[in-house]
Amino acid sequence: MTDAIDPAVPPSGTGCVECDATGSWWVHLRRCAECGHVGCCDDSLSRHARAHAAETGHPVIQSFEPGEEWFWDYTRDAYIDGPRLAPPESHPESQTVPGPRERVPADWQQILQSRYGTRS
Repeated sequence: MTDAIDPAVPPSGTGCVECDATGSWWVHLRRCAECGHVGCCDDSLSRHARAHAAETGHPVIQSFEPGEEWFWDYTRDAYIDGPRLAPPESHPESQTVPGPRERVPADWQQILQSRYGTRS
């Protein structure tokens, strides 16, 4: 196991910390495997999970989506294996994707496309 993973640390919450603070929205959520910070994915407007990794030096994330257990290492730019992390393992299944529902604009797909173009 890498030093960048602490399986005992719980997630910071059920949504992106920064998006919740600013009233923004996200596409998918990622959890820092070292400190539990929950941030939004690279397909989201603000890419807070990647920004957290860059700011803190915590390179490993795990998907925080229901049914997904994969880990990603930003320094290797690759999937890696990791242990089961402290619960909960994802945001609530009732939470919409993108989310949260009340903050997602009706034209969210066009907003993302105009900002990032088509992603493969």
